Amino acid sequence: MSTLIPILKTVVLQKGKERSLLRRHPWVFSGAILRFEPSEPEEGELVTVNMVNGNTIGVGYYQHSSIAVKMLLFGAAQLPTNFWQTSIFQAFNARKNLGLTESDVTNCYRLVHGEGDNLPGLIIDVYNNHAVIQCHSWGMYLHKEEIQNALITTFGDRLKSIYDKSAETLPQYSGLKAENGCLWGEDVDSTIVLESQNKFEINWKTGQKTGFFIDQRENRKLLADISKGKSVLNTFCYSGGFSVAAINAGAEYVHSVDSSSKAIDLTKTNLQLNNASETANTCFAQDTLHFLKSSSENYDIVILDPPAYAKNQRVKHNAVQGYKRLNFEGIKKVKPGGLLFTFSCSQAIDRQLFYDTVVAACIESGRSGKVLYHLSQPADHPVNIFHPEGAYLKGLVLQID
Repeated sequence: MSTLIPILKTVVLQKGKERSLLRRHPWVFSGAILRFEPSEPEEGELVTVNMVNGNTIGVGYYQHSSIAVKMLLFGAAQLPTNFWQTSIFQAFNARKNLGLTESDVTNCYRLVHGEGDNLPGLIIDVYNNHAVIQCHSWGMYLHKEEIQNALITTFGDRLKSIYDKSAETLPQYSGLKAENGCLWGEDVDSTIVLESQNKFEINWKTGQKTGFFIDQRENRKLLADISKGKSVLNTFCYSGGFSVAAINAGAEYVHSVDSSSKAIDLTKTNLQLNNASETANTCFAQDTLHFLKSSSENYDIVILDPPAYAKNQRVKHNAVQGYKRLNFEGIKKVKPGGLLFTFSCSQAIDRQLFYDTVVAACIESGRSGKVLYHLSQPADHPVNIFHPEGAYLKGLVLQID
C-alpha cells in the first residue's frame, strides 16, 4: 500500500466557486479563493483544495498567478508517494497503445502533454529514447527528481538520457531560478529521429520548444499523401518538417521560407539528411509576408504554419487581424484548384474564430474555397475532456478555386 506525501496547507474556495472543479476542470483561479489555512502557500507548494463547508475536492500545486492552483488529483486530500511513477507509466502505456513506443517508422513522440495527461505544467517529449522535460510551472519543476526516477523506471535500459529544458518556460515572477541541463544519462546535444520514415536531426539544447514540433506529425503525413508531383510552398518552415515530408513523397519541388537563418540552416540539414535533390528544393531566409507579397510564383500547395499570434486574451484582436492578413496573402499564392494548409496554435483563438478568420480572408481575396479537412493535434497530444483549452492546434485544408 502506497504511503502519502504530507501536505501542510489548504486552499479554501468561496461558496459556489467549486462548481468547475466538481466537473474536474483542473484550474483554480485566484478570484475563487476565500482563504488559506494556516497561511498562503509558497510558489509550487502542494496544497489541499477544500470547499467552504470543509469537503475536500483534491490536491494541486499553488502558484502566484491568475491560475492559482493546478489540480493533480481529485477526490483525495493527499498525494500517494507513487503518484509520479503511476502518472508517467499511465502516459507511457497510452502511447504504447497508440503504437508509438516501439514503432519502426516513428521514434519521436510526446510522452506527457500537461493537462491532457493530468499533469498540468509538464511536457515530456521523447526523441529516439532521449527524454526532454519542459516544466511550465514551479509546481512541476520542484518534483523533477521524482519525474526523472519515474522515467528511468518506466523505460528501463532503453532510456538514453533525460534533459531538462525548463529555464525558458518557467514563470519568472517567483524569484526562483532554473538552468537547463542533462539530468541523467548521455550528455549529448542531438540525435537523428524517424517520423513516418523521414529523418530529422533534433537538437534539444538549441532548438525551439523541446527541439521539434511533434504536434504536426499527422498533418505532415497528410501532406505527403497528396503532394506527389506538386509544387509546394512551406512558410514558417522552422526545421523543414513539411518540406521533408513533401520532398520524400515525390513533390516536384518545395520552397521553404523562414525569417530565421538558423531555421533555414536546420531545414537544409534535414533535406540533406534525406538526400533531397538540390534542384527540387530552395530555401529563403525571408519574412513570410514579405515573401508572399514579393514573389511572382504561385503553387499547387501553400502551407501557413505561423507561431502563436495570441498567447493571451488581451492580444486576441490583433492576432485575428494578423491571421487574416497572412491567409489573405497565402490564398493569393495558390494556383486555381490548389490547396491551402493553414494553422493556428494560439490557445486564445478558438476553432470557430480561426475558421471565421480564414473565411474573411477568402472573402477579401475574392476567391472561393472548399474545406477538405479540419486538422488538429495528434493523439499523443491528448485533450482532457474537462479542459477544452488543451485543444490548441487548429488547422484547415482548403481547395482554393
